[in-house]
Amino acid sequence: MKSSAVSPGRMALILLLTGQMLPLIDTSITNVALDSITRSLHASATQLELIVALYGVAFAVCLAMGSKLGDNYGRRRLFMWGIVAFGVASLLCGIAGSIDMLLAARILQGAGAALIVPQILATLHVTLTGRAHARAISLYGGIGGIAFIVGQMGGGWLVSADIAGLGWRNAFFINVPICLLVLALAPRYVPETRREKPSAIDWQGTFILAAILCCLLFPMALGPELHWPWFLKLALLATILLGLWMRVSAQRQANPLLPPRLLRLPSIRFGMVIALLFFSAWSGFMFCMALTMQKGLGMAPWQSGNSFIALGLAYFVSALYAPRLIARYSMGRILLTGLTIQIIGLLALMFTFWRYAHETTTLMLVPATAIVGYGQALIVNSFYRIGMQDISACDAGAGSAILSTLQQASLGLGPAMPGAVFLMLTRHAHGHHTQAMVGFLGVEVVMMLLLSLTALFYRQRLFSMPPCGCVAVKG
Repeated sequence: MKSSAVSPGRMALILLLTGQMLPLIDTSITNVALDSITRSLHASATQLELIVALYGVAFAVCLAMGSKLGDNYGRRRLFMWGIVAFGVASLLCGIAGSIDMLLAARILQGAGAALIVPQILATLHVTLTGRAHARAISLYGGIGGIAFIVGQMGGGWLVSADIAGLGWRNAFFINVPICLLVLALAPRYVPETRREKPSAIDWQGTFILAAILCCLLFPMALGPELHWPWFLKLALLATILLGLWMRVSAQRQANPLLPPRLLRLPSIRFGMVIALLFFSAWSGFMFCMALTMQKGLGMAPWQSGNSFIALGLAYFVSALYAPRLIARYSMGRILLTGLTIQIIGLLALMFTFWRYAHETTTLMLVPATAIVGYGQALIVNSFYRIGMQDISACDAGAGSAILSTLQQASLGLGPAMPGAVFLMLTRHAHGHHTQAMVGFLGVEVVMMLLLSLTALFYRQRLFSMPPCGCVAVKG
């Protein structure tokens, strides 16, 4: 049901989409800055994984909570508090004198992002109708490609330009004036909306989810370097007990973080498979490519950033064209098409690194990365539509929160899990990053093939899903 709030104008839309771009840009900027951070703070490869991973895990853990806080206390209010937290965390990242301080600031940054993002889509959904609503949602979906390009190019330039001798720190400082500008204008232009009836927040479920993700993240990130001591193995085993505790806790809660009845739905279970295989592979790919570009090929940060322009442009074009495909074909066909294109791009990238090794240039990467980017957008567009297939109208918010949490958790775990495979391959290749990248891309191809086989297993549901994602609402 639509809110009675005033419909947002063009300036409100710009401010909301700017808020959406901040967390997305920050991810790609951080990847470009990794090599400079290594030299400045003497970070190990494992600590580089954590710089990316902790942000994603904090984002995932706080996402559902941020959504409910916005529903209860006002979405504009929480949007602004998220901007404050993100801006302060960015400042702390920029002035960090040690790797520990940087890691702590990244956790705060992820929590701030989790307060920002849920408010944007909810505000657009409850205040807009008709063509304005469709146009805003289309922009919301396609903004990822723009943010990716801006983050890679802008981050590379900021680090390479070394303004005031601050190097990689400028990649975080740039967020501060943007946050201040959004904070100054949001009270005037962004309408306030909230739910009529507040809903309870599952604090216990949030704590257990955080513990589960940490028990996965730290062993996967630290295990290879520390040769798997007993306490890391114990942490992995603890995830099973924590999972059982979360299930029992969810059955006792009136509004659990992850409702058990929804987790039993085939569409949600398949959404989990997409999240674990695709989104973890995606974030791992970006992390490993950034290290290969700078450490392996000796590219400057701006050159490394420019290497991803073709990927970002192809992603943006594909995301804009996806609604036309969705209007004509089943989601299963679109997903499998995206996976096929993605696999072709990964194989082409493998060949490029194998054929040219240390002589690989930015231009040589353009064809393969463009194919990868085009396929990625089709898969991302399929994720929510397929995942929400069996969700009734009354559970739409909870179902969306589950899928968003799965997506962000997988993005956070990507550098620690697939990234750990890459670092192991690098050691076996005696530091030859391009050789390790060929092996890593082979692992990603296998992951995409597994996802394709799973999609074929669910083919009856996926291929019977009508165009436009217009599934029948149950209940």
